[in-house]
Amino acid sequence: MQISVEMSLYPLADNYLSTIQDFIERLNQHSELTVITNTMSTQVFGEMQDVMRILGNEMERLYQDVPSNVLVCKFINKDLRPGDA
Repeated sequence: MQISVEMSLYPLADNYLSTIQDFIERLNQHSELTVITNTMSTQVFGEMQDVMRILGNEMERLYQDVPSNVLVCKFINKDLRPGDA
């Protein structure tokens, strides 16, 4: 099943911008995902099992590196990526 996830990360740390950039860069390293970033959020598209496994692993790493983070996510069980992504 294909899913779409919209995420906004709010690190509660002084170096919040680099924390966000590192998280997005790590997501982009996974060829199973399509990752689209804009000024408001990051959108992730892919097979549900892949998305959930990768997000779980990357969230664990994020929370180990920077203990105070808020990650807001919306999930939908459809592929809503833009047509020319």
